Amino acid sequence: MADKFDLVVLGSGPGGYVAAIRAAQLGMKVAIVERERLGGICLNWGCIPTKALLRTSEIYHYMTHADAYGLKVEKASFDLAKVVDRSRKVAGQLNAGVKGLMKKNKVTVVEGEGRLTGKTQVTVKGAQGEQLLDAKNVIVATGARARELPHLKADGQRVWTYRHAMTPAEMPTKLLVIGSGAIGIEFASFYNDMGAEVTVVEMLDRIVPVEDADVSAFMEKAVTKQGIKILTKASVEKIETGLDGVKATIKGSDGKSATDSYSHVILAIGIAPNTENLGLESLGVKLDRGHIVTDGYGRTGVEGLWAIGDVTGAPWLAHKASHEGIIAVETMAGVKGVHPMDKSNIPGCTYARPQIASVGLTEAKAKEAGRKVKVGKFPFVGNGKAIALGEAEGFVKTVFDADTGELLGAHMIGAEVTELIQGYVIARSLETTEAELMHTVFAHPTLSEMMHESVLDAYGRALHY
Repeated sequence: MADKFDLVVLGSGPGGYVAAIRAAQLGMKVAIVERERLGGICLNWGCIPTKALLRTSEIYHYMTHADAYGLKVEKASFDLAKVVDRSRKVAGQLNAGVKGLMKKNKVTVVEGEGRLTGKTQVTVKGAQGEQLLDAKNVIVATGARARELPHLKADGQRVWTYRHAMTPAEMPTKLLVIGSGAIGIEFASFYNDMGAEVTVVEMLDRIVPVEDADVSAFMEKAVTKQGIKILTKASVEKIETGLDGVKATIKGSDGKSATDSYSHVILAIGIAPNTENLGLESLGVKLDRGHIVTDGYGRTGVEGLWAIGDVTGAPWLAHKASHEGIIAVETMAGVKGVHPMDKSNIPGCTYARPQIASVGLTEAKAKEAGRKVKVGKFPFVGNGKAIALGEAEGFVKTVFDADTGELLGAHMIGAEVTELIQGYVIARSLETTEAELMHTVFAHPTLSEMMHESVLDAYGRALHY
């Protein structure tokens, strides 16, 4: 006999568990199905533990550059096992926190692998056998995994995905990172700061290619200065693993191929959605390159069946998944005034050194859309707090509609910009124009003053540079 619920959520990542909590708040009887660990990839193997690693490399960087701050550190070193252990403990603490939230909100947790055996019916295979769950609604939030190619496959020893790169048994000496998106550039930054010789290969003509062109150019100069070798318009044609390392054949921008040796390789070539073996095809769910097609509210077109998060396509971000979960649940519950997902207001953050953050249109995309723009830019070197921190490299860039003053996009690179970007996200959500931003008082001395100055600069009114 089936257990009956108002909602069954398939997957407990930041989309799934947030959706479950919101549904419980709205009075629904909820079950959540998870085959591994509550919190999904983000909490256990992605967003959170990588930030713990990057915090370690940041501190280690300061230790090895202590003299710049008038401090003295002799023979700075690290214990890789303890570095990894700290990262895993951070993930473990948050995993326990999600378990507590499920209990607090009376969400039934079902451990095992779930499959749709009806539009709103899930069969779960777990350690105790099979369990049948019937619901009025089902949300598919099964996420995604690291993408591999036929000639680029991980073995967990010498060729890593992000999961292997987070729990290394040994420190790479010479590392090849394939792909320069957020995941690739973050691991490149971490291992470079920890002492590895790092090379990054990117097929496109610039690194972090989804970002504004000015940000990409600045990032390439910054990481090159740090010692990272960047190869753009390049591709890895072949990798051969051995006991002591990897031989990689790389085709460069000049069309010529060359082979070099590395101790390890990280594959950061994108993600693949977890839509296989869920029973979607038999239900008539529409897929686009493996991703579930939904409307702005998470509806799949199959009555009672919803989908959110990475499984529905770009941007593959935890905060996007969480917000989609809330939208879907509130829509199914009949909450009034629910707005569809506006992907243009989703911020993107990269936690390398330097950090990158952005929201909205790049300058190029705004012009491609036929917008007449006003662009402002303010450098970190013109900001007192940045200089005091010893972090004077970077800039803030804002793009406005020249006719209406609409904030079309904001793009930042430098220290702590992942914290600053939310100010512009709120401004865009409130449909703020340059006038309101100009009249806003920013505290001094703060890095946020650069946000104000960038707005002023777009209109020829910058004060400090």
